[in-house]
Amino acid sequence: MWLVVGLGNPGPKYEDTRHNVGFMIETELRRRAGAPAPKPKFGAETTDASLCNHRVVFLRPMEYMNLSGQAVDKTVQFWKLEPARTVVIHDELDVPFARLKLAAGGGPGGHNGLKSIIAHLGTREFPRVRVGIGRPPPLQNPADYVLGRFAADERRDLPAVIDRAADAVEAILQHDLPSAMTRFNGKDLLTL
Repeated sequence: MWLVVGLGNPGPKYEDTRHNVGFMIETELRRRAGAPAPKPKFGAETTDASLCNHRVVFLRPMEYMNLSGQAVDKTVQFWKLEPARTVVIHDELDVPFARLKLAAGGGPGGHNGLKSIIAHLGTREFPRVRVGIGRPPPLQNPADYVLGRFAADERRDLPAVIDRAADAVEAILQHDLPSAMTRFNGKDLLTL
């Protein structure tokens, strides 16, 4: 069994923002799995289905980003899951748009959702799919940038990015993290 977590902020104000790309990819994975509509549980929206021959619990924390760890921890405890089988999908400033960085651990890098998950799980050792959103322009506050909507050219390419990022999560489930890293890390998702 796997837990797939898409990070974002709830509510229409944050819909389609860079910070919510994790929600977008989790939604695509639920669609691929034919998962039933999510229901509220543990401060999140959650459902489960079969994906890549594994039972997968899909989780979208409905608290704000800096509280995401609460729902993740409650779900991990309820299903008795190992953090190593918890894939967290999130936006990443330090990765260019349309690129991924898959990793098995590391620090939060200033990402409040990761900080919360690390604090609640008590470990940094869980798979991450870091979806590049690029750096803000000079003089723009990074918080305003991540909470802003994608630029027009990015919006045009976003469906392909979401699709390839979902492929990367499936590759982790089907094979393992190292082989998914070899296939996806640093590659231009628009040319894969």
